[in-house]
Amino acid sequence: MDFDAASATHRACSTSISLTLHWSSLPQNTNNLRQPHAEYRDVKLSLPTRLPSSFLKRSPVPRQKMHSRISSSDVLPQVSLDISVDERTAGDRPEKAQSPLLTNVASSNKPKDGERVGVLLLNLGGPESLEDVQPFLFNLFADPDIIRLPRLFRFLQRPLAQFISTLRAPKSAEGYAAIGGGSPLRQMTAEQADALSLALKGKNLPAKVYVGMRYWHPFTEEAISQIKSDGITRLVVLPLYPQFSISTSGSSLRLLENIFREDEYLVNMQHTVIPSWYQREGYVQAMANLIEKEVYKFEKPEEVHIFFSAHGVPVTYVEDAGDPYKAEMEECVELIMNAVKDRGINCQHTLAYQSRVGPVEWLKPYTDVTIRELGKCGIKNLLAVPVSFVSEHIETLEEIDMEYRQLALESGIKNWGRVPALGCEPTFIADLADAVIEALPYVGAMAVSNLEARQSLVPLGSVEELLATYDALRRELPAPVSLWEWGWTKSAETWNGRAAMLAVLLLLVLEVTTGQGVLHQWGILPPIN
Repeated sequence: MDFDAASATHRACSTSISLTLHWSSLPQNTNNLRQPHAEYRDVKLSLPTRLPSSFLKRSPVPRQKMHSRISSSDVLPQVSLDISVDERTAGDRPEKAQSPLLTNVASSNKPKDGERVGVLLLNLGGPESLEDVQPFLFNLFADPDIIRLPRLFRFLQRPLAQFISTLRAPKSAEGYAAIGGGSPLRQMTAEQADALSLALKGKNLPAKVYVGMRYWHPFTEEAISQIKSDGITRLVVLPLYPQFSISTSGSSLRLLENIFREDEYLVNMQHTVIPSWYQREGYVQAMANLIEKEVYKFEKPEEVHIFFSAHGVPVTYVEDAGDPYKAEMEECVELIMNAVKDRGINCQHTLAYQSRVGPVEWLKPYTDVTIRELGKCGIKNLLAVPVSFVSEHIETLEEIDMEYRQLALESGIKNWGRVPALGCEPTFIADLADAVIEALPYVGAMAVSNLEARQSLVPLGSVEELLATYDALRRELPAPVSLWEWGWTKSAETWNGRAAMLAVLLLLVLEVTTGQGVLHQWGILPPIN
């Protein structure tokens, strides 16, 4: 099948990709998912798309072959991928290349009779009350991407998640209590969805906007159920993470792909994904607006040091799995600072990474270490910018506003400020609406025969390649959350962790097989009849 769509030009790079996918037969899923046997014919896909120049230049992912992304317990179909890339730099394109696409929305993107357009916003989720903390943590730790068990012990994933979440809940609840008793993420994301729906309506595109959370209500499964009930025929999937990472957008997309693969209605529904959007002019200008406003609240704006704090990921994700997160984050900060300087603000800036846990090495420089160093260098005015978040939640309200602010004051920094999350900032919401409109020409069903083809959810080859490579390497990658952190050296920490994991697994095996032990006494595991 050949699919040709109207092209949209990236602000820094316009790329044309030609894909040929050769699918082999897909065996029955070993987890008893509804995956009937099907013979897959060759799929030829030609489409213009937009990729960050940083990914095209820096991604180490091989281009010859990939595996379809399915859960680790599935039997993987083999896919061969041929990609040809034609990249044009900014100097080769007209300045206003996007305007025809936006001005023609009334004629080309307005839903036809019987068509219903939907937008699915993806986010992490968070507990809305202190009572929600433990079940939220259970959902988090039950994810095999967070805590990875050997294949032999995967049946213990949920009991182990229950055990860990029960132990961690009291400490985590203290953090949520400090910010008002729960995360505002659900409410803020719902407000963003309402604002985006109004913005799309104002651009002559009536669309329903849904919210799907990874680890809390409304779960992604709940959003998909509503999408089916509403009879949506064209869907744009929009992760609310400006920069792409295999640990954030990637995790949500893997879950979504598995959901799609199980349902015939979803398989045939036309859809596309916007994998990242940090480079969009509207987003960049919205961030610059907020920074400019906060800078001028300082008594001496010219002495303000702008401190970008981004959520961290393990280094091996970037170096071994080809995660473009670091490259996209650095490019994002550069774009924002260029916009800030265009407004006559010539402050120095720093990028650091927060929220690291466990003994593995995470992206550097670390936020806490950098704050201390800035204090030693004599910085007195610091403006924190949470650059990887678009909504307030515990990492902004507690970690940045409380922990890092206190650390800054203890380090000799006299004046502290913090740029709020984007929320429903008008320029930001309008730009998200434009992003959805620009994505609509790429919406298209991937099925090419009368067979029940279970094709990739993500039509952008680069993202599929990236996630496929990550899934192939995920057994060797460290989990984002490490549970044991003692030891005097990195080697000692590693072996302590392995020993602790083995001990816990042995105890859990005894609990499950004998029906006796502390987990049964606490009511965490049900009694054996």
